[in-house]
Amino acid sequence: MRVIAVWAVSTLTMLALAGILPDFRLQSADGDTVTKTAFTAAWGAGAFGLLSALVWPVLVRALLIVPALVLGMLVFFLNGSLLLIALRLIPDGRGAAAPETAVVVAAVMSAVASATSTALAVRDDDAYRRRLSRLADRHRRRSGTGDARGGPPGTVFIQLDGVGHDALVRAAAEGLMPTVAHWLADSEGHRLTPWRTDWSSQTGASQLGILHGSNHDVPAFRWYEKESGVVMVSSKPASALEMQRRAVARTRDGGLLALDGASRGNLFSGGAGQLALVLSMAARLGKGRRSRAGYFAYFSDPANAVRTAGSFVAEVCREIAQSTRSRLRKETPRIKRGGLYPFIRAFATVVERDVVVAAVMGDMFAGRTAVYADLVAYDEVAHHSGPRSRDAEKVLARLDRSLALIDKVAEHTPRTYRIVLLSDHGQSPGDTFAGVYGLTLKDLVRAGSGLPVPRRAQRTRSASEARDAVRIALHRPVAEGQEEHVAKPSDPIVLASGNLGLISFPDIQGRASLEQLESRHPALLSTLANHPGIGFLLVRSERHGSVVLARDGVRVPVADLADGHGPLAPFGPGAADAVRRTDTFPHVADVMVNSMYDPATGTVHAFEEQIGSHGGLGGEQSRPFLLWPRSMTDPLDALADEDGDRPDALVGAEAVHRVLRCWLSEASGPQLPVRADGAPGTGAGRWTRRGRARRGQGEGSGTGAHP
Repeated sequence: MRVIAVWAVSTLTMLALAGILPDFRLQSADGDTVTKTAFTAAWGAGAFGLLSALVWPVLVRALLIVPALVLGMLVFFLNGSLLLIALRLIPDGRGAAAPETAVVVAAVMSAVASATSTALAVRDDDAYRRRLSRLADRHRRRSGTGDARGGPPGTVFIQLDGVGHDALVRAAAEGLMPTVAHWLADSEGHRLTPWRTDWSSQTGASQLGILHGSNHDVPAFRWYEKESGVVMVSSKPASALEMQRRAVARTRDGGLLALDGASRGNLFSGGAGQLALVLSMAARLGKGRRSRAGYFAYFSDPANAVRTAGSFVAEVCREIAQSTRSRLRKETPRIKRGGLYPFIRAFATVVERDVVVAAVMGDMFAGRTAVYADLVAYDEVAHHSGPRSRDAEKVLARLDRSLALIDKVAEHTPRTYRIVLLSDHGQSPGDTFAGVYGLTLKDLVRAGSGLPVPRRAQRTRSASEARDAVRIALHRPVAEGQEEHVAKPSDPIVLASGNLGLISFPDIQGRASLEQLESRHPALLSTLANHPGIGFLLVRSERHGSVVLARDGVRVPVADLADGHGPLAPFGPGAADAVRRTDTFPHVADVMVNSMYDPATGTVHAFEEQIGSHGGLGGEQSRPFLLWPRSMTDPLDALADEDGDRPDALVGAEAVHRVLRCWLSEASGPQLPVRADGAPGTGAGRWTRRGRARRGQGEGSGTGAHP
């Protein structure tokens, strides 16, 4: 009945468009009766519907090599072509349309058909449930599993990118996320806990640690490697692939999803065989291109394609309206949101969300054991609008509807599913460093090094003070018996990762020391350490080991750092250990710079153009969350050692990886073989049922398969 209703509405839509558009007709040249015209419209609507159902999936599969944004634009033209073919199938040549008109007619008809079908399904919950059940039954018949939902449960991990623990709690309490609120309120529902990120509180480090068990030597979102002269950027496919390769080599493990897993919308594969929108795989040729196949499951339905394209356009308009309103109201803090950003936002909040959610539902109907998906919508909007803005809150509400849909689908899948919600980091608000002080971190570094800076930065107080410090330092008297060093010109590389800055000097081999820097650029470190927008620096000393520098000449050896005391006091628990760990990385920068943090307001100053940022220490950015069904082991119990001693808190992405492995193992999910010597293997040997490493055997329990 719903098919007939959609057909009838499509017929009426076609008749209306024929009456409105001058280049679209459904009659012969001599004219037709109303009945004949209606029959022609019904024929054309039916032919268009059949072509969409039969030809569109093949067409989309053939176009998987086309980039996603281009494919989105082609949707309209391909749909118009199908309509022209449908009109040619009408007897006696009664249907005709100009090509540009056909595009409009096809788009309107697909949108109306989709809206009608959706409205009928929404109004009839039983019909919606029957459709999901039919899909599940179809899969069970193909797989021969029968009607039972037996066997071990599967697990779906949904990452809400950038949503901090406190942001999730606020959204649930204020009614923005009713699905999450229901999970938390239900006595048999879910439990929630925060966890602490590493110093590098960003997706590259966190997701690599979660999916592959190691984020060693990932000091920031972007960093400079002196031996190769390469700037690694987590959002570049080649860098993501290399980061994944290094993690696999270190852990000797394929990843969290190595057995019967699916990776959707992530930076890394996690070793999964089923991929969609996985950045690291986009850098590979041949087999790696399977990542694009995720578009097929969604765009094979023309109604989905048109609906997403329409939502894409609406989101672009929404962003333009919101940014204009913010500018007219002179809201602060505020950054520029023009250029390509409205389209980037629309892709993240509409296309990526729709494709990933559809892929997850497909995985659940296919009965896959483990699925990990990343929804990036909130993170993208919060960077530009602020993590506590109305714009970001509306995104959270739309993400909650996606969670509700996945939860509903779980009732009809061939196996039961446990839904785990987590985030990779939070976001801390605050005006940008450049917005407050009139110059960028790079400008300040160059001024403190005695190098030229742009004219706009020369007029700022910070640059003026830095130049004065350089002049004083270069003319300071030489102590008796001390050799005078002539400062050599050196163009530093300054990179920003949220409120974390990295300064490298390419002409200094290895990691530059404090003594080398003070000899070459005597005013630089003091200029940075005493700047009000900077919290602390990390630099290596030849005499004292690595030290943290802060205002008023404070210098504390890394070994002596303590939470709640000294320069790291405002940054909360775990800050000292996070800095100490990063200090051991081979590619830690010559100077690591963390911005100031105000505990009273929770604000930081990003060294990028972001009023919601993450990447360093300070505030909500370091407090993501983990939300899991109550039937699963408590995360701290999962991390307990053989004597039963539990840690006090869940710290670091690598610890989260061990928890997720434990949950998969205890559900009789992917059980990964290890050899007697503790090395990974695929042959005979004992099987580990815990996700954590056993004492004396390292981290590796896995197939050792290279992704």
